[in-house]
Amino acid sequence: MRGGIVGLIVAALVAIVAYSSIFVVYPTDQAIVLQFGQVRRSVTQPGLYFKVPFVQNVVTLDKRILELDVPQLEAIASDQKRLVVDAFARYRIQNPVLFYQTVNNVPDGNRRLSTFVQSAVRSVLADATFIAVVRDDRPQLMERIRQEVERRAQGIGVTIVDVRIRRADLPEANSQAIYRRMQTEREREATEIRAQGEEAARRIRAQADRQATVIVAEANKTSEELRGDGDARRSAVFSAAYGRDPSFFIFYRSMQAYREALKPDGTQLVLSPKSQFFRYFNDPIGAGGGVTLPPATTPGPAVPAPTAP
Repeated sequence: MRGGIVGLIVAALVAIVAYSSIFVVYPTDQAIVLQFGQVRRSVTQPGLYFKVPFVQNVVTLDKRILELDVPQLEAIASDQKRLVVDAFARYRIQNPVLFYQTVNNVPDGNRRLSTFVQSAVRSVLADATFIAVVRDDRPQLMERIRQEVERRAQGIGVTIVDVRIRRADLPEANSQAIYRRMQTEREREATEIRAQGEEAARRIRAQADRQATVIVAEANKTSEELRGDGDARRSAVFSAAYGRDPSFFIFYRSMQAYREALKPDGTQLVLSPKSQFFRYFNDPIGAGGGVTLPPATTPGPAVPAPTAP
């Protein structure tokens, strides 16, 4: 009975020792075997491994690509523009022994790498302008930052996969000031454009007024010429009519004078009934008015009909 109990105890001790001497490395991990705090060896390949029980212990580190979120930082560009930068990095633990000896674990490694990234971002952006950071040379600047962080990270056994800037903006106060300045510039440009438009409108309006004045003057000139030509022809026609029959011409002109003078508009005329103006009222042939007819003249030449200008 006692022998069976001892056997069980021995078997249990053997199982505990065997369990304590075996460790498993998974494909996503890498391990460091320590003996009294000193690194004895590193294991980077997955599988089942052995160690000295109760003397050696195993520390595992992630072998995958790890992501580091860098706290927001302020950097000053070469044109003295302050930038609020939000960056991140991706890295892999390349040398687990060196990583353990320098930073011990992943959280401490993240803090050290965060310092490297912030320092590299500030130093690289200090040589670039604001426009280069936000638009023109961003990929080149990212590569320079990655190389700088890579150079420093080699001292802790880390390989930098990538460093990126999520956002690089001006501080809120600066953004508002720049927005107001841009608004002022756009308003000034709009005012200049309106002034140029008004100047062009006045110039076009002045040209149109001048052309209208010239056209009206030419039209008045042409109308006066036509009117003068018509009056001349009218006078020629009257002269020719007077030369052919002076008495009828005088009668016709007197009828026109009666029509113009005796309009039903309330106008009152005080004239003597024997006045020459009323000679056709007293004598149908107008001879009683004491009018002496001029001698008959030879009819004038025929006047050609007016032609269009």
